[in-house]
Amino acid sequence: MTTKIRTRYAPSPTGRMHVGNLRTALYAYLIAKHEGGDYLLRIEDTDQERYMEGATEIIYRTLEQTGLIHDEGPDKDGGVGPYVQSERQAAGIYMEYAKKLIDKGEAYYCFCTPERLNSLRRTVNGEEIMTYDKHCLHLTKEEIEANLAAGKPFVIRQNNPTEGTTTFSDEIYGDITVNNDELDDMVLIKSDGYPTYNFANVVDDHLMGITHVVRGNEYLSSSPKYNRLYEAFGWEIPVYVHCPTITNEEHKKLSKRSGHSSYEDLIEQGFLSEAVVNYVALLGWSPSDNQEIFSLEELVKVFDYHNISKSPAVFDMVKLRWMNGEYMKAMDFDKFYQMAEPYIKKVIKKDLDLKKIAAMVKTRIEVFPDIEGHIDFFEELPEYDAEMYVHKKMKCTKETSLEVLKDVLPLLEAQEDFSNDALFELLSGYVNEKGYKTGFVMWPIRTAASGKQMTPAGATEIMEVLGKEESLKRIRKGIEKLSE
Repeated sequence: MTTKIRTRYAPSPTGRMHVGNLRTALYAYLIAKHEGGDYLLRIEDTDQERYMEGATEIIYRTLEQTGLIHDEGPDKDGGVGPYVQSERQAAGIYMEYAKKLIDKGEAYYCFCTPERLNSLRRTVNGEEIMTYDKHCLHLTKEEIEANLAAGKPFVIRQNNPTEGTTTFSDEIYGDITVNNDELDDMVLIKSDGYPTYNFANVVDDHLMGITHVVRGNEYLSSSPKYNRLYEAFGWEIPVYVHCPTITNEEHKKLSKRSGHSSYEDLIEQGFLSEAVVNYVALLGWSPSDNQEIFSLEELVKVFDYHNISKSPAVFDMVKLRWMNGEYMKAMDFDKFYQMAEPYIKKVIKKDLDLKKIAAMVKTRIEVFPDIEGHIDFFEELPEYDAEMYVHKKMKCTKETSLEVLKDVLPLLEAQEDFSNDALFELLSGYVNEKGYKTGFVMWPIRTAASGKQMTPAGATEIMEVLGKEESLKRIRKGIEKLSE
């Protein structure tokens, strides 16, 4: 019988969700769901100094918006709670297990003062390190009891061997062996009674039945210490999946300062949640074919963690923008309009058909803030140069453009129906009569109506939205400009 896969996402409530954390959450979710397993949420708030008010709400909100819905967590008890570390600490769970290690000789009380610990610091390769010298390991039982009775501050340390090696296996990086003399006697319980991350995550993962641990590769170096804890307790070691680093375009670690390092940053910059999730899935993982666009459901079906790369993944904004554009093109129009409307209204104050404007830009933008640059001419005709009427390919010159505008002005003045189809029919009649190419006529009209080189729609569509009065005003202005 195979064990049901159980994974967890265990964030610290310290602020917005970093892209790297989102990827961890996503991969843990995909590994569990691919096999029909459980996905747990655990809040690791033992680092009280970094705790930020409201950060837990951010975690819940982000998971909900991304669709990474947990099966168990603080709000969904699956029988292995509490799911918040501070509550587990209050229940005495960590101290209980630390004392079990002390009884086994795998951990010990350490009463060293900060001054003594500082005296152990040394510089290696320009880096300051502190390796504990096991001073308190040798205290007698009586000394320990006397110190505890006197209320002396203490930490509990792991008792690691100084000889031999420890090997652990990672699904991505393979077998990694370290010399035991590199394993410091790390602190398990801090002087404030709280567990360190290194200890709490092992105890919690075991008690919650976690089978696969997904995390960033910065934890690779700590993994041998975790394995020694599992072995000391006689527990089964989980499957480790360490994910590669995410870097920016300059191949530096993606930091909070980069402006697009968190999920919420990206949403505020006008990206769609589905596109962000899709893109993050590809930061370090690739499918067996070249498909790039995946819904969450499709990712669940195809995700195989054995295809995660060891190499750092580059967060490429250009690629994310392209992907977001693809999602926008495929989006249901009503949903698109609902999201685009605030960006349109920011620019357009006139009483124009905003839905028609939205339909023009839907396939042309990559993120919502792009809208402004595409549509600002509807609100106000920009200042433009008469040279814009020149188009070599369409054989348009300033002279021919002036002629066309003068010819079509009375036709448009006489035209009652200013809908796109009626205008197109009218101007096509003129094109045929004169024996011109369509572009030869439409280019000067579009230039006069928009004052822009690039527009999200053709001349007749623009005039329909502008209406008769404004369109004629702009064409007269074009004639004036070309007559100067």
